[in-house]
Amino acid sequence: MKITLSLIISFLVASFHAFSFADGEKKSKALPRIAITGLGIESSTFSPARTEEPAFKAKYGEQIFSSYPFMAVDSNLRQRAEWLPALVGKSLPGGMVTRKAYESLVKQTLELLKKNGPYDGLYFDIHGAMSVEGLDDPEGDLITRIREVIGKKTIISTCMDLHGNVSWRLAQNTDLITCYRMAPHEDAMQSKRRAVAKLLERIESGKGKPAYKAWIPVPILLPGEKTSTRIEPGKSLYAQVAPAAVQSGVIDAAMWVGYAWADEPRNHAVVMVTGDNKATVSQTAEQLAKSFWDVRRDFAFVAPTDDLKGALAKALASSQHPFFISDSGDNPTAGGAGDVTWTITEILKRPEFQSENGPSLIYASIPGPELVESAVKAGVGGKIDALAGAAVDARFAPPVRLVGTVEAIHHGDINAETEVVVKVGSVRVIVTKKRKPYHKEADFTRLGLNPRKSDIVVVKIGYLEPELYNMRADWILALTPGGVNQDLERLPYKRIKRPMFPLDKDMKDPDLKARIVPSSDAL
Repeated sequence: MKITLSLIISFLVASFHAFSFADGEKKSKALPRIAITGLGIESSTFSPARTEEPAFKAKYGEQIFSSYPFMAVDSNLRQRAEWLPALVGKSLPGGMVTRKAYESLVKQTLELLKKNGPYDGLYFDIHGAMSVEGLDDPEGDLITRIREVIGKKTIISTCMDLHGNVSWRLAQNTDLITCYRMAPHEDAMQSKRRAVAKLLERIESGKGKPAYKAWIPVPILLPGEKTSTRIEPGKSLYAQVAPAAVQSGVIDAAMWVGYAWADEPRNHAVVMVTGDNKATVSQTAEQLAKSFWDVRRDFAFVAPTDDLKGALAKALASSQHPFFISDSGDNPTAGGAGDVTWTITEILKRPEFQSENGPSLIYASIPGPELVESAVKAGVGGKIDALAGAAVDARFAPPVRLVGTVEAIHHGDINAETEVVVKVGSVRVIVTKKRKPYHKEADFTRLGLNPRKSDIVVVKIGYLEPELYNMRADWILALTPGGVNQDLERLPYKRIKRPMFPLDKDMKDPDLKARIVPSSDAL
């Protein structure tokens, strides 16, 4: 077959156009560049404790993916973007963050974001209840400084704890925003995944930022122990959120209880709805806010309550074992210092527990690094006489003296570092090198303790986390002193916005009209 010069030229031209089209198509399908960053802590301004930088256990780069099971290497979400993780720091709840620690972490974050930009999107993973010395609204400050680096065009998707706080500044600087819908937070990973998935969807579809963001402050300030979604009215209230979020014209809906143990103007409940239909977004936000306000007087503690004396009396009289007592005032999962000794001091005074054969009681826990060091030297079976606790918060009782026998020693815990069990009378006291919340059965069993067989288990906690809740035969919330005292009306609030329910029980109905937040494009 004779091939003419013109045929060859036509073939080459067609090939050129075909390769150009394929190359263009490849470029058009370039994966979006998405950063990941955030700082998370719940910190009480009513505690003398301070949180330093090491408490955040910052993760960098590829390390960050280990925090998100849904972002495994072979996962759909992971493969749909070029991920550029910067810094994510998460601390146990505690006292206010020192300004030095905050500024150091922020500086690192901004430098890493500058290094890897530009970005199509950013996943902002925060708790929402961080308090920093000399600074209001730290999360609002952080996202504002992030915007100064990444620009206003980048889409930011934020996921928070429902006990976080959403200021107007945070609402404007973020684009997509959501929070957990369960307390205890059994849906934490599900919520984080939702935030990431929504971000990808808006980028891939080309829809970009939502057209509308409705924000409604609700003047309610309640502890998590009164707003658990296990019981009414929280159960039915939060059941409204998921259906509201899947309406046509809505991207997501969220409702924050807020954080009760910090004294800032931003501390109150908030409802936010994002979407592309202004009427639906606004009406949905207003309906959720009204539902919240309408049930404000119905919120009650998630368990029976009493002072410690009454709680112990009920536990000792009960035939239901194990009987759990929440030592709620110094709850380290809510921001307590974790080293208030008042409760364990009162327990050890009780004659019922002074005999080795008295009712068995496990107390979890109290930090005491010097006692731990002495216990390690004495070894299992050794005798000990040492002090623990009240190194940070000695307002209610001095360090507790433990005179007893070392029954267990465990090294290597990520929070406690070293844990020991000291038996005093019939009480087994867990003492840690560093403070640690105890909320899983394995926390006890690896120390040779069987909480299911103990008559009484006293834990520094508020509402029982799922594993503890499933173990209890009965339980009570002891209203004890500490930095997260459940009696909010006794706390010295000076800066929160008033009137505020329940501090101002007879306040007038507030304005719960939707306030449309300007797009971050308008910053």
